Amino acid sequence: MQPSPLTVFVARGLTKTYHMGEVEVPALRALDIEIYQGEFVVLLGPSGSGKSTLLNILGGLDTPTSGEAFWRDHNLATSGERELTEYRRDHVGFVFQFYNLISSLTVRENVALVTEIAPKPMTPEEALRLVGLEYRMDHFPSQLSGGEQQRVAIARAIAKRPDVLLCDEPTGALDYETGKVVLEVIARINQELGTTAVVITHNASIAGMADRVMRMADGHIASVETNPHKLTPSELSW
Repeated sequence: MQPSPLTVFVARGLTKTYHMGEVEVPALRALDIEIYQGEFVVLLGPSGSGKSTLLNILGGLDTPTSGEAFWRDHNLATSGERELTEYRRDHVGFVFQFYNLISSLTVRENVALVTEIAPKPMTPEEALRLVGLEYRMDHFPSQLSGGEQQRVAIARAIAKRPDVLLCDEPTGALDYETGKVVLEVIARINQELGTTAVVITHNASIAGMADRVMRMADGHIASVETNPHKLTPSELSW
């Protein structure tokens, strides 16, 4: 099934099974999903529901066992490693729970690692201004708070001007107030740059800031809800 021009992702009958010795562990079970251009989507569910597996397939980090997974008109399920590498490089920004910054490089140098390989990147300075850390460019990760390190990770992810920003528990290692600052940055990128944002979390409170909330359970989408009124990160509480 080919996606429409406004569809960023479409998956049909997506399954993923991991083999642990002789035991088969299903992570995704005939999952169907559509995500649209410029959306802010929250994938909500408990540990083991398949959230990270789905995000990894949409991001080209993993391939499904069966089914279809399209990025626009490109079938990720049948793409080879070279195609997936180019897809990740040119179209996807990743933000994970842990920041994965290189401790021996400055903030500016950490972001520059991405700008050196992207076809049409921002400057590191521009990306860091978007996350409010232009005054920290020449500091090292050890000189930053956890929230600042996560904002550097977001700057690194958006510096290549990705079409989609995929965030795996981006506030999971942060306290309440710092987590809200990070969510404000992600919301700003979504709104100002039009970047499609997909955030996976087990924190139900974050769902209030999404355009749509997709609840996952046992490897499939259990429900999809549209928020009639989106909350700002400052209005969230947990």
